[in-house]
Amino acid sequence: MSNIGKYELKDLLGKGSTGIVYRAVDSFSGTDVAVKVIDAKVFQDPQFGTVLRKQFLKEASLVGKLNHPHIASILDAVVTDDAGYIVMEYVPGVNLCSYAEAGRLLSVEDTVQIGFKCCGALDYAFRQSIIHRDIKPANIMTTDGRDVKILDFGAAVLQNRDATQPINIGSPAYMSPEQISAMPLTQATDMYCLGVVLYELLTGKRPFAADSISALIQQILHDEPLPMSQLNPSIPIDLDRIVLKMLQKQPQNRYPNWAIPALELAEIGRLSAHQRSIPDSERYAALKRVRMLSTLSEAEIWELVDAGRWKRLHARTEIVRENDPGRSMYFLAQGDVKVTQAGRLLNVIGAGEFFGEMGYICDGDLPRQATVESMTEVIIAEFEATALDRMSTPCHSSFMRALVRNLADRLALADLRITNQTI
Repeated sequence: MSNIGKYELKDLLGKGSTGIVYRAVDSFSGTDVAVKVIDAKVFQDPQFGTVLRKQFLKEASLVGKLNHPHIASILDAVVTDDAGYIVMEYVPGVNLCSYAEAGRLLSVEDTVQIGFKCCGALDYAFRQSIIHRDIKPANIMTTDGRDVKILDFGAAVLQNRDATQPINIGSPAYMSPEQISAMPLTQATDMYCLGVVLYELLTGKRPFAADSISALIQQILHDEPLPMSQLNPSIPIDLDRIVLKMLQKQPQNRYPNWAIPALELAEIGRLSAHQRSIPDSERYAALKRVRMLSTLSEAEIWELVDAGRWKRLHARTEIVRENDPGRSMYFLAQGDVKVTQAGRLLNVIGAGEFFGEMGYICDGDLPRQATVESMTEVIIAEFEATALDRMSTPCHSSFMRALVRNLADRLALADLRITNQTI
């Protein structure tokens, strides 16, 4: 292997018609990256060279612009007249093609979580005025069958900047009717493509399949897909409904935005999950609703999701014991807990609240001042001090500012109550 710029090429990750992707090491930072090297002959192709060069430049223009936990970051790019390379976040694992055939399918629950995360990532991209338009299993990486990273924004439409777009970019089996018909593209285009991916992950078959491209195009334009539950009886009816709505022929008949299918998928994830498991969509939704965390970015909310140790507890379970040491703080996602001191009720805390913060802030030097016990079945996230300290600096700073503001509000409210009692 050799070097390209400051990147030391290590392993071949993949090879396509336009170039080669390597795992490499950034010699400055020592981190693993993926380097996509474009074959010089590609730009010289008399038929497609201009289009592919534009596509490559478009992806290079996204350096540093897509900061989302479920989108592979584009870190660096170099483009010359006859060659170039793009440096991306290295994502270990496999793409979703590994789980898109009968006998290798993921569970319905895991596929729902993948769909939920992709909805969030594509919504984020759309809010940056980007439509991916080549969503397919090969462009979605997974490390464990649940965590995902969307790759390859080279075919993306940059809204308000691309007056004309060649329509022949995309994979025929995953193309929307409007892509085939050369109609304007919107977020509904990516929604259709994601619907095809989910259909395939859930059934092992694509909604449309034919022996020729022309026959396939006719099916996409005119035929209705078979409901997934007829191919896989374990699929909930509501999930069938969501995917079929994403696959509507007319863009206006699909969901008007990404938030609605994301919430509907989250609800299915909550209902279908194993009794003791807590799906990532439910964890994310619980933290996203907290007013105290409203200033945190989507990426920072996902960091908190990963930092917490989430669990369900029965009613009358002691969570924190008075006078015990402890550095963890807790988030109550569901249910109610009571706070007592020497057996005397001090407070009742409901869903969406943090408690035990002083243990973390004081570094465990002070013993717990009260006992916290669940009154109902609850879902809590325990944030150990070491896990919080491992978060990225921006996330940790944002979280600590939010925590301090919340504590200040509590103190102000306590002062007001004391004042009212003495008047």
